Amino acid sequence: MFVVSVFFIYTITKRTQMYLDFFKLKENPFNITSDPDFLYLSETHREALNHLMYGINERKGFIEITGEIGSGKTTICRAMLNSLPQGTKTSVIFNSSLPEIQLLEAILLDFGLTPERRSKVMFFKALNSFLLEQLALNNNVILVIDEAQNLKNTALETIRMLSNLETEKEKLMQIILIGQPELRDKLNSPDLRQLKQRISVSFHLNALSPDEVKEYIAHRLRIAGSGYNIFFEDAALDLVAGYSEGIPRVINTICDKALLMGYACNTNRLTSETILRTINEMNGQFLPVPQE
Repeated sequence: MFVVSVFFIYTITKRTQMYLDFFKLKENPFNITSDPDFLYLSETHREALNHLMYGINERKGFIEITGEIGSGKTTICRAMLNSLPQGTKTSVIFNSSLPEIQLLEAILLDFGLTPERRSKVMFFKALNSFLLEQLALNNNVILVIDEAQNLKNTALETIRMLSNLETEKEKLMQIILIGQPELRDKLNSPDLRQLKQRISVSFHLNALSPDEVKEYIAHRLRIAGSGYNIFFEDAALDLVAGYSEGIPRVINTICDKALLMGYACNTNRLTSETILRTINEMNGQFLPVPQE
């Protein structure tokens, strides 16, 4: 099984490199990883980033950013982290399904803290001391929780209690909750009304418009170094925009597969037929690749 897996990975990697060479690309333009170097600042993404930076710089405490799966929330978060001033202390939690105590422990460990004992009281004591030290150094402290819709209500209540660590004039830590639309529904529940009231900055990341989808594709190709080596026909771009519904991750998946198909067909011109064939394959309908 291991040998087969290694061979499979090697084969896919080799094919990808071959299509990069064919199109004269420096790197894969449509990876689905959250690479801030490829960040396309559409109107909604720029607003989301501005909301994040405003909440952080003004020390507003709780910040909520929501968006559909694959809409670019994590990429925005990484871009924000990369632009923070030197001295800013951050903890980024990606596993939001952790139980309450383990979640607190993960936060402290990410800040480089080791409490004397493993208990909620000691965790809060260690964190409060750390926050006061950072305040004396004029350093901002930021906690980011990704996929926050997965947090249990008890964990969210514990997160709310972290916001009690404050001075008379400002919050000692900025807490950013990033999640799918279900996070908004959860925060609107009566059990979490105290937390909801503390959220000072909130923004929902919308999908890209059809025109922005075209600009997004051109932007990623440009960053990857394509020059004029790849050409999407207008009808092909319309199909990508329609099927993806403006979700960046879906756009990336379609375009990556389309480039691979273009390489297999020895063409740098991606037509509506290429995109339709790609979408069919994504839906499990495999057809023979036409040879030119």
